[in-house]
Amino acid sequence: MAAEALAAEAVASRLERQEEDIRWLWAEVQRLRDEQLSAPDRGQAEGPCVTREVAQLRAENRDLRHRLCRLRLCLAEELSRQATLGRAARVAAQEEAGRTGAGAQPPSSQSREKDMKKKKMKESEPDHEVKQQPSFIKERLNLFEILKKDHQLLLAIYGKKGDRSNVITVRVADGQTVEGEVWKTTPYQVAAEISQELAESTVVAKVNGELWDLDRPLEGDSSLELLPFDNEEAQAVYWHSSAHILGEAMELYYGGHLCYGPPIENGFYYDMFIEDRAVSSTELSALENICKVIIKEKQPFERLEVSKEILLEMFKYNKFKCRILNEKVSTATTTVYRFVSTHNSSTYWEGNPEMETLQRIYGISFPDNKMMRNWEKFQEEAKNRDHRKIGKEQELFFFHDLSPGSCFFLPRGAFIYNTLVDFIREEYHKRDFTEVLSPNMYNSKLWEASGHWQHYSENMFTFEIEKDTFALKPMNCPGHCLMFAHRPRSWREMPIRFADFGVLHRNELSGTLSGLTRVRRFQQDDAHIFCTVEQIEEEIKGCLQFLQSVYSTFGFSFQLNLSTRPENFLGEIEMWNEAEKQLQNSLMEFGEPWKMNPGDGAFYGPKIDIKIKDAIGRYHQCATIQLDFQLPIRFNLTYVSKDGDDKKRPVIIHRAILGSVERIIAILSENYGGKWPFWLSPRQVMVIPVGPTCEKYALQVSSEFFEEGFMADIDLDHSCTLNKKIRNAQLAQYNFILVVGEKEKINNAVNVRTRDNRIHGEILVTSAIDKLKNLKKSRALSAEEDF
Repeated sequence: MAAEALAAEAVASRLERQEEDIRWLWAEVQRLRDEQLSAPDRGQAEGPCVTREVAQLRAENRDLRHRLCRLRLCLAEELSRQATLGRAARVAAQEEAGRTGAGAQPPSSQSREKDMKKKKMKESEPDHEVKQQPSFIKERLNLFEILKKDHQLLLAIYGKKGDRSNVITVRVADGQTVEGEVWKTTPYQVAAEISQELAESTVVAKVNGELWDLDRPLEGDSSLELLPFDNEEAQAVYWHSSAHILGEAMELYYGGHLCYGPPIENGFYYDMFIEDRAVSSTELSALENICKVIIKEKQPFERLEVSKEILLEMFKYNKFKCRILNEKVSTATTTVYRFVSTHNSSTYWEGNPEMETLQRIYGISFPDNKMMRNWEKFQEEAKNRDHRKIGKEQELFFFHDLSPGSCFFLPRGAFIYNTLVDFIREEYHKRDFTEVLSPNMYNSKLWEASGHWQHYSENMFTFEIEKDTFALKPMNCPGHCLMFAHRPRSWREMPIRFADFGVLHRNELSGTLSGLTRVRRFQQDDAHIFCTVEQIEEEIKGCLQFLQSVYSTFGFSFQLNLSTRPENFLGEIEMWNEAEKQLQNSLMEFGEPWKMNPGDGAFYGPKIDIKIKDAIGRYHQCATIQLDFQLPIRFNLTYVSKDGDDKKRPVIIHRAILGSVERIIAILSENYGGKWPFWLSPRQVMVIPVGPTCEKYALQVSSEFFEEGFMADIDLDHSCTLNKKIRNAQLAQYNFILVVGEKEKINNAVNVRTRDNRIHGEILVTSAIDKLKNLKKSRALSAEEDF
């Protein structure tokens, strides 16, 4: 132990000397740079340069710090072991003294009875934490404390800059300017200086455009943005922090090994590996209680930036964290932190069923109780609107284990499906789209040419035929490229708009399948527009008008975002600039609000992201408008231009409005809560006879409506009263209930009321059919009122 202590002292001394050398070299670099900037004949310097000596010293110091941490950890373990041995020896000596003492008496029967009662009470209490804290937690915290001390030493060193000033300028987003101290002033302190209310409502900061912990010291002059909880980025940070709290509770309760713990759209989750058991939903309340205890302790979130090697040492007990470090972390250093369960499930490592089974626990958290109550109300509403529940209650569709991820649409569900497809077909006809049919399977050579084989083959269903590999198509675009290329094309044909409702298959992992929103077999209102660069603007305008027409029919509002050239873009920058300019022009002329997402485009072209908003405020992405400069190159697509150039490349616009028909049915089910608009409703008309003498007439009326294309049914159940039949039809969401008695029979009429009990009264059958035809054709959302 003495040797280790001496070694640690030597390493620490060398480390301090080298830190002093780094400070001196850095000061020299800064001085030389300042001289260069002040010289009148010099150009603008391109940021701070780091000399080879500084870089070399820093790399060596990282290794020294790693060695120092290892030595300190060994010392701490040795001291802990000796302390444990000393305590054990003292306890043994005390027990020996107790046994030989003259005054020792056996416990009384009353005392034994009390002890038994206490033991029974303890056994009956719920187990809120593991019997013994896992040893890896203590070892990990010991190493963290050592790293923290080193970090504080470095902060003290960096905080001293000789004669140079430590004062920094912080520009707050609202225009205020605040002075601070480098490596000491934090965003929280800046916020508190402005107002304590602002500080308390801020979740996370943005420093020079980078997300920044509120208690992390500022490292120089900064622009500062303070983000409250209603900001999307702040919510993600808040839920990521909450995931750390959940992770601590899971370690304490189960003693398992944590894996991933990310924020998600509504909350967060943590995956954990437990060797010999699964998580039960009955344990979630106990887990919540542990989380509450952790929160009451007000444990600070402490951030350190350390080397990958040290982290591998810190998490050596956890093969999953080590995998993440080895496979996902490519930088020399990364960060480490210390620090209401909703439901649980099981999953696989990285979604692969051949890997270890993990236990996943979901949670959500809010800054105050009011937000939590509102969320609980929202969840109850969302639960009642769940498309899986509606699909079962209304007999629209179901799933079966013999074909997972592939929906069985029953007659009424198939009516909705076909009505949506017919709606889009009608719009295609108005807008000069040409519908095509393409094969369901292709030789793998097609996917190699398109690039999908290299990047997407794991998500494709593949099989061997006569020693060749084939795959079911997961998208239509490569097949449409073959259609474009099957003969020479002229500028006179452009734009060519191919539309395809072909069946697509994607090999989604079984654990990710979810109702109609994530399936393996689906159809899209997929179209590809082959156009010239000059035609992009007009085509995009047409796409935007198309989606506005469709979404307004459904009653959706939507958001638009233009995603521009990323750093890893392919192609000529001039073409990108021209395309982005035309997209902006199209959006400006369209007139709806839109936002720019710089650098968020695909590597093969810019795009417009569209999100629709449903009745309870959730956003869903369905439509796609994506430019593609690369597929025409991969398939060598050309056309003869106006000036005779037969090697001119077209641009492809990938376009969908509904997206997956399955998914839009899920969204519409939940948006309407099962109360389908008349034109889309699988239960449009219910005919109810007043009594047995009117049944023949009721059958005749029902037949007339059915022959005119309406989803019409008749209720001939003799066990129900008239009022009960009407109520049943309303609960089943029939848009119109037609009651027929002797009077209606004589007048060849029906008595009309709606599912919301709006009574329209008696009307001739022919007039009722004409009115309903017009309402169906207009696709009115309020047909029951407009009748």
